[in-house]
Amino acid sequence: MDYLAATAYFDYETDEIQNIVKEFKTDKLTNKEKAIQLYFNIRDGWKYDPYTISFLKEAYKASYIVKKTTGHCIDKSILLVACLRAVGIPARIHLAKVKNHIAVERLIQKFGTNELTPHGMINVYLNGKWLKASPAFNESLCKMCNVAPLAFDGENDSILQEFNNEGNVFMEYLEDYGYFEDVPVDFMLTNMKEHYPEIMDLAKDSDVVKL
Repeated sequence: MDYLAATAYFDYETDEIQNIVKEFKTDKLTNKEKAIQLYFNIRDGWKYDPYTISFLKEAYKASYIVKKTTGHCIDKSILLVACLRAVGIPARIHLAKVKNHIAVERLIQKFGTNELTPHGMINVYLNGKWLKASPAFNESLCKMCNVAPLAFDGENDSILQEFNNEGNVFMEYLEDYGYFEDVPVDFMLTNMKEHYPEIMDLAKDSDVVKL
């Protein structure tokens, strides 16, 4: 598999993605430094929004996502993978199912559950090993949830926080769907259909559902 290639969804050769990464196309930064800075740029540059779901395949292209100001975990992971590949760092999308235990009232009201699937994160290859990183929750949102913002040091996995600042359970990983060379849109839509049939019913009348 080629984790450096531009693909239909990791379309980093487009002007939109090249504009983001142009400052990182330099030998003055190591790959580790580039990965860390790109992680923070995307973590905080696009506010987390799990309540807008698109059923248009085009909406899962990095060049489409970059034009928005918000994104859910998959959006932000797609964007980060595209940017990493654009500067020559191998990266891939990784999907899972998670369970949120804090500030779940609206989640349960809209999704019928506090389980989120598929949840998107990334794998990035640095210094001879694959690392996990989740750019989903921006810093301001973490402060609202009383959770320490999730950092990435380029040396260790950085996955969603198990506990908040008070020691209460925050996020639980339930299933691991594995990693993918390109964005598995058909798998994602099937997964959502199985877990959120009521939301899929709404999609019959609209390509974008705002919950």
